[in-house]
Amino acid sequence: MSVQDLIENYKRSHTHPFNHAMHAIGIPMILVSLVWIFFDWKVGLILFGVGWAFQFLGHAVEGKPPAFFSNPAYLLIGPIWLAKKLGGLFFKPKPADADPEVRD
Repeated sequence: MSVQDLIENYKRSHTHPFNHAMHAIGIPMILVSLVWIFFDWKVGLILFGVGWAFQFLGHAVEGKPPAFFSNPAYLLIGPIWLAKKLGGLFFKPKPADADPEVRD
């Protein structure tokens, strides 16, 4: 299964807006905690636990189990999915012009 296939499967299991919001908060907290734990392990552990709590709360509302229960690769796909989702908010692709104007 390709990374793109994994992302598409991840999208299908994360459709509720509340779950999106919880992941938008939880995933960055978890990623920050993985670095922070080396500087202040107590704060790092708190961030890690709270980040996961946000994600599990989102899944409770969605009514679906976390994707990584079926495949641990989804632990890496989640941050990629979020980056693509957030990137799309700020960087909209320009539509292809059917008849591009040629400029000299």
